Amino acid sequence: MDIAHDLQSILAQEKALVFPRFDTDRAWQLGAWLHEVAKARGAALAIDVRTFGQPLFFSALEGATPDNVDWARRKGNVVAHFRRSSYAIGLRMQQAGATLVDKHGLPASEYASHGGAFPLTVAGAGVIGSVTVSGLPQRADHELVVEALCAQLELDYGKLALAKA
Repeated sequence: MDIAHDLQSILAQEKALVFPRFDTDRAWQLGAWLHEVAKARGAALAIDVRTFGQPLFFSALEGATPDNVDWARRKGNVVAHFRRSSYAIGLRMQQAGATLVDKHGLPASEYASHGGAFPLTVAGAGVIGSVTVSGLPQRADHELVVEALCAQLELDYGKLALAKA
């Protein structure tokens, strides 16, 4: 995996995956899409869709654990703090040879810079929340969220997917 290339690709994803508007119905559709796809693929995930301060959709599939729920919370906190994908922040930390504690004073008990949380961005408003999954390897968590956002926004996932690792 080429970190610099992935960071460029994630930036392109973040720029492209912008909703014209986002409401509770859209949050439900996004969460339900993730739930159905994860279930069909046999993935034991925690799924969380929220605006900052307000949960809009949550699901834990069969086999998901309380750890998955906590990881989702901590990854979502990274998006809330940085307004960027948790995977992008994790890759930046890896590049710098640092941790969120070292570089930003953010405790690991509250923040996880691992893939799976992605900003919910609305045109004209900016980042308003996050969509998070936890249960797969971090790159796969990230890509599942990107796939879901592409499906909701009717964009070609193949054009936005990260290069095969």
